[in-house]
Amino acid sequence: MIKIIVESHVPFVADALSGHATVCRVAPEDITPEAVRDADAIVVRTRTRCDARLLSGSRVTLVATATIGTDHIDREWCSAHGVTVASAPGCNAPAVAQWVMAAIAAALPCTGQDGHAAATSGSTAIGRWAGEGMTLGVVGVGHVGSIVARWARQLGMDVLMCDPPRARREAGGGFVTLDEVLDRAHVITLHVPLTREGPDATFHMINDDTLARARRCRLLLNAARGPVCDTAALLEAPSSLALAIDCWENEPDLSLPLLRRAAVATPHIAGYSVEGKRRGAAMALEAIARHFGLGIDIEWPDVPATGIDTITAADVAYDPLTDTAALKARPAAFEALRDTYTLRHEPRH
Repeated sequence: MIKIIVESHVPFVADALSGHATVCRVAPEDITPEAVRDADAIVVRTRTRCDARLLSGSRVTLVATATIGTDHIDREWCSAHGVTVASAPGCNAPAVAQWVMAAIAAALPCTGQDGHAAATSGSTAIGRWAGEGMTLGVVGVGHVGSIVARWARQLGMDVLMCDPPRARREAGGGFVTLDEVLDRAHVITLHVPLTREGPDATFHMINDDTLARARRCRLLLNAARGPVCDTAALLEAPSSLALAIDCWENEPDLSLPLLRRAAVATPHIAGYSVEGKRRGAAMALEAIARHFGLGIDIEWPDVPATGIDTITAADVAYDPLTDTAALKARPAAFEALRDTYTLRHEPRH
């Protein structure tokens, strides 16, 4: 029987593999070269770096990550050494979009004509829609950005969509440049991958220069990748710009001054929903079943990966300020807060 190592904080996978494989649930810090040497596959999150150091000398032929991103996997090395890589694109897109809607509702009331203050009550903000009539710039219009754009329009926002790769592929697709977003948007939300080279590199795309041009922006949200934003530049931004941050540079060693400054500050849990975790698990199980020819019974959530068709402010049903208070009280517990997070439900009618 094949042996599969499942990272201990990946839910719903181990039980589904019962009878199909020998399953070992292993804490992320214990996924070592010695631990994986006799494994045929591993199922991980972004915490585990999958590269030559971990995999060389093992019999692993499949790395399945129950996450949308693969920054933690050396895909080039895996390809060269016969290791198949499977990810879960879009699995938590509705949950991240939910975080964006809730963060806008919570943070915008904190911004005034002469600056912003720490948010104190998310429940009242979520009961109305603070962004109505404002212009939202969505930078990166993939799985998450598409839902954010649709829901924001339904909640009364004007939406600018910025996605240079899609704009090149889809002439007339209604996309605008980043310059136009910076010029016009009251709120800017980032949903791009982390890339460091090429014409669409996103590393530090939010920097001193872009922030100086975003004169109308009252709220900047990052639920994409931490290094998309230059921490030093965020700390020098005008106090009239509120920040909502879920992804941080150098996490879990986040900047404490930036943590104090942010109106919404969460420990990389924007996508942590029951349904998102179930989708991620199902995609990992599909990859395992395909790779090893197994007949696994796979359970999918009852909320589509594109999110509910229409949304109201009441449907958001999430207060990010509770998670903000927890992180600000215990910043050193960043990883523990993630690992023990109580999964919320995505918007549903």
